Amino acid sequence: MHENEKIQLFESAPIPRAVAKLAVPMIFSSLVMVLYNMADTYFVGMMNDPVENAAVSLASPVLLAFNAVNNLFGVGTSSMMSRALGRKDYKTVSESSAFGFYCSLISGVLFGLLCGLLNSPLLTLIGADKTTWAATQGYMFWAVYLGAAPAILNVVMAYLVRSEGAAMHASIGTMSGCILNIILDPIFILPWGLNMGAAGAGLATFLSNCMACLYFFVLLYVKRGNTFVCIDPRKFRLKKRIIIEVCGVGIPASIQNLLNVTGMTILNNFTSVYGADAVAAMGIAYKVYMVPMQVALGFSQGIMPLISYTFAAGRIRRMKDTILFALKLIVPVLAVVTIGYYAGSDALIGLFMKNETIIAYGSTFLRGFCLGIVFLSIDFLAVGVFQALGLGRYALIFAIMRKVVLEIPALIILNRLFPLYGLAYAQFVAELILSICAVVMLRHIFKKYGEKKNGNKKDRTVDCNL
Repeated sequence: MHENEKIQLFESAPIPRAVAKLAVPMIFSSLVMVLYNMADTYFVGMMNDPVENAAVSLASPVLLAFNAVNNLFGVGTSSMMSRALGRKDYKTVSESSAFGFYCSLISGVLFGLLCGLLNSPLLTLIGADKTTWAATQGYMFWAVYLGAAPAILNVVMAYLVRSEGAAMHASIGTMSGCILNIILDPIFILPWGLNMGAAGAGLATFLSNCMACLYFFVLLYVKRGNTFVCIDPRKFRLKKRIIIEVCGVGIPASIQNLLNVTGMTILNNFTSVYGADAVAAMGIAYKVYMVPMQVALGFSQGIMPLISYTFAAGRIRRMKDTILFALKLIVPVLAVVTIGYYAGSDALIGLFMKNETIIAYGSTFLRGFCLGIVFLSIDFLAVGVFQALGLGRYALIFAIMRKVVLEIPALIILNRLFPLYGLAYAQFVAELILSICAVVMLRHIFKKYGEKKNGNKKDRTVDCNL
């Protein structure tokens, strides 16, 4: 990508246009990713077998664990790349992208091998029992044991491409795999096709992630010499500065996702006590809830390159205006979504399974989940700002507060007070409190850099004074 194009997008384009160009493709790809995750649940649900559906739900924490690696090398590397672009340090951009690419590839291979070797204790840990064991193992074989490397690599490559402003290409790559997954799911899952059930969903996921990786390899080959993203093994170096900067943002983001996995595992284990119907209903409700959640996450991650670039370039006023514009846009939109979800919970759950017990469970769960959507969007935006500015320690504090201090204790307390149904309200309690902290922290950041003059050359050193 030519430098003039970057200057125009990051420095001179109107904020609504810059945000739209960066965030809209990311939101679209996030939505398609949710649809492809929901496709597994939807097509497996068409078999009307709660055991097969429960298998997909039980495997969710392991798939979420991919995000720990994605965030370590995706969020960490892309934040470093965008800030280096703001400083016009193109050598660092290339070296950090090579570091993120090869570390994610190695980690993905090791992740899949480790899960395969620890198959039995892993299945026990995520809540599989003698009823759901075989179906869960079949799904995990393709989606995790063989599929971890392509699943992680395609997401990290999307982050690298997005960091230099090529949000559309990043989204096309991600969506290409998702669309293929949706096409393959019914063929592999349903009786009229290969009739593989949950295992077929895992196979479709594996193949779709391989397709997404292929897209990014072709893209980088076509754009060679016209992109700062570098996967040349000769550029892969374990430089102390690169490791510290990538890990400074990436490790807190990774820990955040590991804590999400812990919370999901605890939720599944609590729910599994009430039977396969409850597990299936919880899984369906959570995946429906993931649609607006991924919109909020995609929006906050989409604008990260703009925030990183303007901060490193000393354009503090433009950075603050971007954050405020984002808040004013996302909060009202998700408030409307919350109302729609609460009112239409029965119909939404009924789209996946025509089982009265599961609809009754699932609609109650969804009403609890959806109450936290607006507050979650504020929290995601704040964490995105911390990551964009290189403030990894703030992101880590929020991650610990979200799960360890607030949500996991709320799961235990609410399940005791309101057995089963209280589980769905734990996240709402956590996000409500955390959103208040998010607003306080954003005000602190605005105040801290309020005296910086917009565009002043002295502001170019601001990222060194954190």
